[in-house]
This record gives sequence, C-alpha cells and structure tokens, in this order.
Amino acid sequence: MKARYRYRIYPTSQQQVRLAQLFGCCRVVWNDALSHCREEYKSGNNKPKSSTLQKQFITQAKQTEFRTWLAEVSSIPLQQSIRDLEQAYSNFFKSCQGERKGRVVKPPRFKKRHSAQSARFTRGGFKVKQDKVYLAKIGNLKAIWSRPLPSEPSSVTVIKDSANRYFLSFVVEIQPEPLPKTDKTVGIDLGIKTFATTSDGEKVDAPKPLKKRLKRLRKLQRNLARKNKGSNRRERARKRVAKLHARIKDTRTDFLHKLSTKMIRENQAVILEDLNVSGMARNRKLSQAISDLGWRQFRTLLEGKAEKYGREFCVISRWEPTSQTCSCCGFRGGKLDLSIREWTCLNCEAIHDRDVNAAVNIQVAGGHSETANGRGGRRKTAALGSFIL
Repeated sequence: MKARYRYRIYPTSQQQVRLAQLFGCCRVVWNDALSHCREEYKSGNNKPKSSTLQKQFITQAKQTEFRTWLAEVSSIPLQQSIRDLEQAYSNFFKSCQGERKGRVVKPPRFKKRHSAQSARFTRGGFKVKQDKVYLAKIGNLKAIWSRPLPSEPSSVTVIKDSANRYFLSFVVEIQPEPLPKTDKTVGIDLGIKTFATTSDGEKVDAPKPLKKRLKRLRKLQRNLARKNKGSNRRERARKRVAKLHARIKDTRTDFLHKLSTKMIRENQAVILEDLNVSGMARNRKLSQAISDLGWRQFRTLLEGKAEKYGREFCVISRWEPTSQTCSCCGFRGGKLDLSIREWTCLNCEAIHDRDVNAAVNIQVAGGHSETANGRGGRRKTAALGSFIL
C-alpha cells in the first residue's frame, strides 16, 4: 500500500526565489491549459489529450517570446501539472456520470498566486541524500527528518502553504503492520459537545482550536480588511491570519491522529455511524462548531490505519435509530430532542446516557454485540458498509 511522508524544509533565500519561480511556472502552465480546454468546450470540441497540451503549453510555449522563462525550471513539474489537470477533469467527468463515489466533484479552477503552491517531481527530478534532498534546478534542500523513510520514494511534492511554510511530501510503498489480535470491539458516537463517546462509556472532548482562537482570528481579520490591496502591510497582515489558521489546523490534526491511533490499537473492530456532514454544516447555528471538529477527517484516518494495522472498520447507515433505541431491550422510544441527554426506557425502565446508548447501538448494528443480555442476536440488522481488512 502507498502512503505519504511529510517533512518540513527550510530553503535558503536563493532557493526560495527559485521555488517561487517554479511555482509560478507550474501555475501558468496549468492556467493556460485550463483556459484552452474551456475554450474548446465552448466551441463544441472535445477536451485535448494530455500529450497535446504538454506539446502546446510546454514545448512550443518555451519558444515563444512571452513564455521563454519556462525553460529556466525543470520540465518534470510542468509535465506533472498538465497530468494533474487531466486527472482533475477525469474525476469531474466520472463524478458527473455517477462512476465516482462521494460528493460531486467540481470542474478544475484557475490557480492563484497567494494560495498554497505545489510542484511534483518524479524519479529523475530528485534524489534523497543523507540529510538533504536534491531537486532539479533548485539544489539541495535541508530537510528535518522527523522519521525515516520506509522505502525509496516514487515521487516528491514540494509545498508552500499560505503561512509561507515549506514541506516535502514523499509517496512511498509501505507494508501492512498487523497488530496482535484482540477480542475488544468499540462503537463510536460522534457529537459536538463531546467529540466521541465509545460503547465502553468513555467520553473524549475535542480541543476545538477554532473556538479557542476565534477572538484572536476576528481581530486579525479586521486588521487585514483595513489594509490597502497590494500594499506590504496587507501582505504582513495576511501572513498573520494564515499562520493562525495553520496553528488551528495543526492542533486539530494532531488530536485526530492521536485519537484514531488509540482506537485502532486498542480494538479489533471500530464501528462508526455514517454522518451527513455536508448537510449538517448547512445549519448556520451549528456549521462553525461542526467544521471545527473534523468528523470526516477522523473517519478517513480510521479507514487508513485499520487497513495498515489489520483491523476491521465498519460504517453503519445514518438512518439507524441509534439514539431512539434502548440498548438493553431494543425498545424504540421515538425521537428525542437534542436537549435531552438522559432518558428512561418505557419498557425496561433502564436509565440511559444518550451518547453512550447510541454508541452501544452503533456497536450492535455493526455486527458486534457485547451487551450484558446479548441483545441483537435475533435481530436482522445487517452491517451497512464495507469492512477494510
């Protein structure tokens, strides 16, 4: 299986100039090719092939008066930029035809110079040394090796984010590392006040990095809005906002990585409920809180780590009445208001914590019943979702 290993780099001032030139060339090639594809579409013609676009906007463009500076950078990232555009169109067409799962993919858009920048090198354009990485026509970049590479990388992407931080992202081939088997399974109910509640009764609070820094973020954004466009002061104000956003993202990602690793290591099977996150985020009262949690990223991390460590991961249907059903007797009591955190079953008079009861029902619906009376043995509820073994 393939994985990405990301490392922080600190280029010199001269290397930063070369990287800025490389990012600009990749951006121009992408935008020129995208503009041509849109014009062909308006004219009723088919989208040109990748080889045709490379010949027109790289090989031939270098010989023109307005694009001679394309020859000053490596041609490998420019070719990869055209291939990325081809892949973006392929994903868009497959999504429109229903051949691609998930949300509808939008058509590719033009790239901006002030957003995150990237350029990808394949074999022949880079070389990994003991403490540095050589990139064609860039030089040796000093990398902070926070962990060793497991194998020889097939490609590397140099990234500059909005906060002016530089990274190297390697694509490597890794082997699965199966963990010792255990009989423990867990159902997880995701929420807003409490990020995750397990079927064991454990509750995990989210760090909510955006909520904690919202006052500071508003102040920086107001300061940015007062600056004149194109001025140096506006650029410095933009960097301050970008750095705060980067800190918020890093805090959230660190929390999700640690929690997902813990769940995968301690349990043989992990069951989640399929949530309509995009639909829930349309609620203007809850959209900010939901976006601050990172539910979808947590699910993605669980899927990948379950495949890597030989665990089972299951997603049940979002229509399962997990909050309305008694986890002891199976009696369905009806819809509950969000303000009700505890309720008593009218059939067996068991007192339930709303989130813990939902987590137990998620575990049962996933095909793993470990309740005291074994409820679910005679039920026909099937696990809706695929296991990743």
